[in-house]
Amino acid sequence: MSFKHRAGGLLAVLVAAVLALAPAADALTTRGVAPAPKPTIVLVHGAFADSSGWADVAGKLTGRGYPVLAFSNPLRGPLSDAEYLRLFLDTIDGPVVLVGHSYGGAVITNAATGDPDVTALVYVAAYAPAAGENILAMNALGGGHTEVTDHLVTRPFPGAQPGDMDAYIDPAWFPQGFAQDLPRAEARFLAASQRPGALAALVTPSGEPAWEDLPSWYVVAKQDRIIPPEAERAMAARAGSKTVSVDSSHAVMISHPGLVADVVHNAARTTVR
Repeated sequence: MSFKHRAGGLLAVLVAAVLALAPAADALTTRGVAPAPKPTIVLVHGAFADSSGWADVAGKLTGRGYPVLAFSNPLRGPLSDAEYLRLFLDTIDGPVVLVGHSYGGAVITNAATGDPDVTALVYVAAYAPAAGENILAMNALGGGHTEVTDHLVTRPFPGAQPGDMDAYIDPAWFPQGFAQDLPRAEARFLAASQRPGALAALVTPSGEPAWEDLPSWYVVAKQDRIIPPEAERAMAARAGSKTVSVDSSHAVMISHPGLVADVVHNAARTTVR
């Protein structure tokens, strides 16, 4: 038999084998054996911070195969910042898990309302406002108290409405107030590089909260000196959040990135199939 005939016979056998396997492969796809794509994790920082604070959390999540985006929060007000985030989310295909730290929690609460692609909210020592509630009012929930408003430094910014200013935490108080469980040198640099938030953001009423319709998780920082832990527990209970408490400062995503990443992972795998 010539080589040409032998090659032709081998090709016929291979074609028959492929056709025989095709229905089985089709059945695997139909039965949904192929895993669903992982949701995109969108990390939203709060006031007096920036996206770099999520570095270790993001690294742990990408190591688990999640696409991660750290959103640059304008820090102008919960409703306008939420609209900015909503437009950002519109550019992402597939399901999204929103994670907010501190004031970022107020932003995700508003941005996710009515968005069918957001499957879960994760609050990391964060504000989870009810409709009409502002930041100052939330600090009083649960009977707690914060000193942060006694340690603000204000500076003007272009286009500010009368009476509005950019607010920073006094760098002299920042290490002991925001990040007391971080190395001193790291806390001092965070103080020097902090992003300010507009004073108006403290008193702007929030809109309809997404946590009324979406499952949520909450990380309570038991040594928080920015948002009282009592207020964090009250907000988590009100939202029906699955709650984890940790002995941490307000900078919990920096001091306990593994725990925060685990909570986000649990939220993602529970709500996205």
